[in-house]
Amino acid sequence: MAASTAAAVHLAGSARLRRRGDAWPWRRDVSFTAGCAALAYAMTAALPGGPFTAHIVQHLVVAMAAPLLLVLGRPLTLALRALPPGPARRALVAVGHSRPAAVLLFPPVAALLDIGGLWLLHRTPLSAAAHHHPLLGAAVHLHVLAAGLLFTFAVCGLDPLRHRWSLAWRGATLLAAGTAHAVLAKTLYAVPPPGTAHAGADLRTGARLMYYGGDAVEFALAAVLAVQWYATAARRRPAGQLVRGVRLVR
Repeated sequence: MAASTAAAVHLAGSARLRRRGDAWPWRRDVSFTAGCAALAYAMTAALPGGPFTAHIVQHLVVAMAAPLLLVLGRPLTLALRALPPGPARRALVAVGHSRPAAVLLFPPVAALLDIGGLWLLHRTPLSAAAHHHPLLGAAVHLHVLAAGLLFTFAVCGLDPLRHRWSLAWRGATLLAAGTAHAVLAKTLYAVPPPGTAHAGADLRTGARLMYYGGDAVEFALAAVLAVQWYATAARRRPAGQLVRGVRLVR
């Protein structure tokens, strides 16, 4: 329900922009809607594989793939452009420019909350406890989604923020987080989360999925950074500079 509401609000905002003649790429609507659909699927559908493999599928969608699709939809940019001048818009700007937001969106902090939370979930009895206590399980799912969104938002740096960290900071953080995620997957290949008893084949399948699926999403994040680096380099390149014998024209 929440995912479908978010998609509807996003589409209503983009329609408002287009009605008044503002450009808004359709690919952002498609990306955000796909992210909402992926979240709804991961939280409600019967996921493939054994219990641990299904858990990892849910983790990859909720913590990594869906946040990337949502962030590529540029929701903050859309909200700032669609909202009329007034208290709501000023409040959104104030939150985006606040000191707590700047701290949380510092890439290493966002990575610690995201990847650190995954280590805590899978290498302590928290995973088993969340399975047996629905309220705790709901809180864990909420944290995984929020931390994944925070990390993706911080690394991509697409929406307007008080401080946009350099590509070097964001790239180094992505590399470190990807390494930590891969190491976690390797530990799960050999040892299940404490307090759980998964079949060996299920555990190994889930761990491999976590390793390679995480790599796939991290490569997509790296591609976002690469596009930004290329665009920045193109803007800084002097007019008329020769590159491999081809004259560049602005």
